[in-house]
Amino acid sequence: MTYGALTVRPGPGIVGRVAADETRDGVALTNLDQPLFDGAGATKRDLVDYLDAVRDRILPVLRGRPLSVMRVRPGQEPFVQKNLPKHAPGWIGSVSYWAEASRRQVTYALCDDRRTLLWFANQRAVEYHPALFTGDPAEHHVTHLVLDLDPPEGDGSFELAVRAAYLVRRALDEAGLAGAVKTSGAKGVHVFVPVEAGIAPDDLAAATRALAARAERLDPALATTAFIRDDRAGKVFIDSTRAGGATVVAAYSPRIRPGVPVSFPVSWDDLDQVAPGDFTVRTAPGLLAGTDPWARRMPEPQRLPGDLVDEGHTIPVARVQAMHEGKRRARARRAE
Repeated sequence: MTYGALTVRPGPGIVGRVAADETRDGVALTNLDQPLFDGAGATKRDLVDYLDAVRDRILPVLRGRPLSVMRVRPGQEPFVQKNLPKHAPGWIGSVSYWAEASRRQVTYALCDDRRTLLWFANQRAVEYHPALFTGDPAEHHVTHLVLDLDPPEGDGSFELAVRAAYLVRRALDEAGLAGAVKTSGAKGVHVFVPVEAGIAPDDLAAATRALAARAERLDPALATTAFIRDDRAGKVFIDSTRAGGATVVAAYSPRIRPGVPVSFPVSWDDLDQVAPGDFTVRTAPGLLAGTDPWARRMPEPQRLPGDLVDEGHTIPVARVQAMHEGKRRARARRAE
């Protein structure tokens, strides 16, 4: 690596010279010793060093997937970046398509190699949220069914999420399926189930709803599929909406939280013995010890049972149901 000032070939929209603290793989890295964000307890250098150290683990889960990131700038609130900036280097891959949620054409980055990852790190992109499909969504290359377990606020929230994760595992076992589990890097847990190629997005979404409902039925005092927060009554929300064009924070991605924890793979047997703070940008590389537990523990792609898909098609889509219920409650309030 080279230290000192470096002249970098300007990308589109960039004119002049960039003073680099360091370069790696031809990427100029600047302001490395600045705090990453308020309360991080880490510097920008810690972020860059971490992502570079785990690049052989995080790149495989980002490669070929439209990427959204969460960035931080000094003195500003974190923000989501979906569109690849016009000043981005021309060697960064991208894919452009119509985003239904935002009703606009979006050009997403593809983080396929080390220098792209380093460029994002230098942009203070802390969180990496890839899509659950590769390439263009019209091609239907959806790779995983995902359940996001979101516990209520308060002490012991992660422990509740872990208990709910074991409900999901039971529901998977009973359906003849298997999944891998990781901490979200915040207070929740993510369960990923790899699926065979060619499943229709509507069928995948239906199967996700059915699994969430089956897990809820195993212990309705602990878990809920209620999309409206006020209806959850302190229970763990089993979010079945991470399908289609949704994103989920990547395994090994840092999070914008004190201490900069990372989303980290855990074995099912060890899940109830860890805490989110065990895995940070400083501790995670040493815990990996040259291994890739996410890849190692991920089952082979599986065919979704027909009865699971059929059951899911009888369950209303959570967001749509919540929208209609919200309108109904608003009309009731106005009538009062």
